[in-house]
Amino acid sequence: MILQTRIPYDVTTHPSLPGIKPFAMADWLVQDEAFAGQMARRDALVTERPAAVLAMDAGARPAAEELLGYVLARLGPGYTVGDAVARPDGVTVPLVMGDPMRTLARLVQEDLVIMERRGEEHVLTAAALCFPASWMLAEKFLRPLTGIHVPVASYDANIAARVQRLFDGVQVDKPLWRWNGLRYADPELHQPRSEQDRRPRPENPRFFRTERQCLVRLPVSRAVVFSIHTYVVAVGD
Repeated sequence: MILQTRIPYDVTTHPSLPGIKPFAMADWLVQDEAFAGQMARRDALVTERPAAVLAMDAGARPAAEELLGYVLARLGPGYTVGDAVARPDGVTVPLVMGDPMRTLARLVQEDLVIMERRGEEHVLTAAALCFPASWMLAEKFLRPLTGIHVPVASYDANIAARVQRLFDGVQVDKPLWRWNGLRYADPELHQPRSEQDRRPRPENPRFFRTERQCLVRLPVSRAVVFSIHTYVVAVGD
């Protein structure tokens, strides 16, 4: 099991949707006590199931390459960046600028999803998504925000309009964040599930899973990065 021992924010009172708050850009990428375990799981998924965890539309390449440079400039303590990147867990990641999403998937604990304005809504145009919480990248790739949130019952027209305004309004160096929370019987981080296959209520929910979800505006492409840092803790903790 890959577990954290604590959650670094208050999950006792869930805010109403969309529940967005500002935070400092310096606090974007997080290393926690599960770093080594989560990164090893990410490495395995990128090797064994790349089609399930990586996606990039050809038109998203400029944003994806910008994001890779953006992350490299913001890596925390314990990293060494040169022709390759040495992670704090001692693993060396080849720095392949021409394959940005694969490289990003192995650099940080966060899943990284690129959303670009195409027409009336932001569309999911690229992602390194190793730890989906009961959804599938293949079903959401190249879909707009409203399509991505099928079949979330609470994501009605009012919430959809508010979320689109948030994506339109997020500013460079003024990121936003929110959290969600679900109880699971299985602590596995990689939990893909089709939107046609609703997750049943767990009979023995021994684990609490929460995502720290951030919205970050890239300064050049103007794409919005939706990052997801996943915490799974035993309910007793």
